[in-house]
Amino acid sequence: MKVILTEDLKGTGKKGEVVNVKDGYGRNFLIPDGRAIPATEGNVKRFEHIIKSFAGRKEREIKSAEDLKARLDEITVTLKKKVGVDGKLFGAVTHKDIADAIKGTLGTEIDRKTIRIEEPIKMSGAHTVTVHLRQDINAVLKIEVEKEE
Repeated sequence: MKVILTEDLKGTGKKGEVVNVKDGYGRNFLIPDGRAIPATEGNVKRFEHIIKSFAGRKEREIKSAEDLKARLDEITVTLKKKVGVDGKLFGAVTHKDIADAIKGTLGTEIDRKTIRIEEPIKMSGAHTVTVHLRQDINAVLKIEVEKEE
């Protein structure tokens, strides 16, 4: 079943997009809750200008995410942490630490939930993390953990 979304839905699509959903999900949940309308010819024509504006917004978001990805791929973020004698950290580097360091370095605020840490960072030295910017755009960020003086 094709529907036009009237709001952003995680995992389904953005507001104004025409998406294909399962019949039950569309008829029993999205349409009654006002989160979508059926994608009939009349509705599509009525929402065409809205859909075009969202297509333009989507292109701008993709370009912005690609620009940010290029900037994140180039930099190395340095974090100062308390380190024991053997190089182990007291605690671990958190998502918030990384987001704050990115904001301090680039001046760009990044949601800490978009940062993917494969293994907990508990040692000083060089590490890499992934920053999930969009559904299909991920940046690899280099992190250097140094001893706090």
